Amino acid sequence: QVQLVESGGGLVQAGGSLRLSCAASGRTSRAYTMDWFRQAPGKEREFVAGITWARDTAYGDSVKGRFTISRDNAKNTMYLQMNSLKPEDTAVYNCAASLTTNHGGPYLYWGQGTQVTVSS
Repeated sequence: QVQLVESGGGLVQAGGSLRLSCAASGRTSRAYTMDWFRQAPGKEREFVAGITWARDTAYGDSVKGRFTISRDNAKNTMYLQMNSLKPEDTAVYNCAASLTTNHGGPYLYWGQGTQVTVSS
């Protein structure tokens, strides 16, 4: 089993920045692809960004050029640097782990989520 714990969410003004973290613990010896998703009230879950074990990255269209994903495999931690935040970035952000590289799952593990709120 692997446990994923997100942190770093909070309230920020539009144009500001936040850095989210997703820390993995447990049986982390496998080469997981790690992805970020978000879901706002009344909206479908949206792919935000993903990174493979080899650090190949992918981004959703709405965050390209503003968000940067990275990972530290030695620390079993993934990061999402979010810059130029907009009110429409407000959502619960979850990280997820899979053994595929297509950023489409299936996902073996999910974190509990962290709230990001961007005020206008």
